[in-house]
Amino acid sequence: MSDPSAKTVEQEQPVAAQSPASLLSAIDRFREVRVLVVGDFILDRFINGVIERISPEAPIPVLHGRGETSTLGGAGNVVSNIVSLGGTALPIAAIGNDAAGRAVVATLENQGVDTSAIVVDAARMTSCKSRFSALNQQVLRFDEEEIRPLSPEERRMLVERFRKYLPLCDIVLLSDYGKGMLLDGVAAELIGLCGASGKRVIVDPKGRDFSRYAGATAVSPNRKELGEAVGRAVANDDEVVDAARHLIGAHGFDFVLATRSEKGMSVVSADNARHIPTQAREVFDVSGAGDTVIASFALSLAAGLDRHAAATVANAAAGVVVGKRGTARVSAEELVAALFRSDATAHTERSVVDLETAEQIVAAWRREGLSIAFTNGCFDILHAGHVSLIRQSRANADRLILGLNSDDSVRRLKGEARPVNNAQDRAFVLSALAAVDLVVVFDEDTPLRLIERLMPDVLVKGADYTIDTVVGADIVQAAGGRVVLARLVDGKSTTGMIERINGSGANAR
Repeated sequence: MSDPSAKTVEQEQPVAAQSPASLLSAIDRFREVRVLVVGDFILDRFINGVIERISPEAPIPVLHGRGETSTLGGAGNVVSNIVSLGGTALPIAAIGNDAAGRAVVATLENQGVDTSAIVVDAARMTSCKSRFSALNQQVLRFDEEEIRPLSPEERRMLVERFRKYLPLCDIVLLSDYGKGMLLDGVAAELIGLCGASGKRVIVDPKGRDFSRYAGATAVSPNRKELGEAVGRAVANDDEVVDAARHLIGAHGFDFVLATRSEKGMSVVSADNARHIPTQAREVFDVSGAGDTVIASFALSLAAGLDRHAAATVANAAAGVVVGKRGTARVSAEELVAALFRSDATAHTERSVVDLETAEQIVAAWRREGLSIAFTNGCFDILHAGHVSLIRQSRANADRLILGLNSDDSVRRLKGEARPVNNAQDRAFVLSALAAVDLVVVFDEDTPLRLIERLMPDVLVKGADYTIDTVVGADIVQAAGGRVVLARLVDGKSTTGMIERINGSGANAR
């Protein structure tokens, strides 16, 4: 019999060994995941300016304001990352009926988040942190907040709404920033409700006393928090494992996800530990990195990955976000690029998506101000005519989406002997072309549904069509878009290639 106290430590396997297809499928399933987020919502304000003189009133610099932005911090940043990654967040919190509180709600609603479970209380102050910077150097931070537990009425309403929304979610996150939302046994009460309903609950902890989170599925402390929780220094792998197992034994966690700055992160259970090296190439700012970690980790678990694969995804997400300045979010596309930056095959697989995923990607492109072209076809045996059409299409916009007829669709259009290559193979070949950004397979005889849903800026077909015979032309033009008829390459067609191949075979016999 093996010794249950024996330590098994594994170094994280390369992404390629974890089945890229399974990770990519999980990330695509993020849009099906609903995450209940409870914690301290904070408004982060960023005031930028220049310093050109010292004040005559006191020996302090005068900051001339040049602009201001605001984002969600604390549990709000967790919500923002869940939404950015494609998931659905259900926030529950108590905030003030003040300017900061109204800004928090407005920002959530602008992200498409349902805010009906947020308790608004005029007697509570919403935490607001204002950062003043000159030439990208922070010169002052001004915090406006009041740290106090929930009032009895706030607590009653929060727990009531938690009970209501708990059955609707796939996983629960408690984001504790120590501002009062989870004090005085609130965390324990919510964790107990999760346990009774069979819901996993992940806690981003605060403070030295982790007993308040007893019974949670996992906690995700950083290295400093982990050391404070066990009362001793934590630096190397063995010390992280020992500290994490102490917490597991004391508080009944299934495992601990420890973030370790430049050393990556560690996933530790009672009988297994795995250490994952960091993926960050260049670190600008670690603000909010823990929020990104817990958001991507919870989404990955709920999407079906085990905790080690989920930690690999979360580690890649953290590597992206620390390369951005300020409290930042990571998108699903950025996450995939970080996971598979050295795996060209996985990148190629990623560009073959379903219509729902394509809509999300198109929305992100539009937010960046990018124009989108669309063309379609069977592309059964790729030839020079196809490549010419694709290149001309891409030349008309910043991004190109290619609609690809499914096998059944090709058979209806071309006959039972077609396609020569199945849709999976055709899509894989097309997605490897540098000019193609997305491939979407459709089962209908025409791409009309794709055009209506994706609404490209430019619709491209071959010059053997006229504009009034191009499917979807009227829709694109009515929306202010263009229809382009691409030049044809003489003598190039799949049917002709097949006939020549069959003829050569007959002559050979």
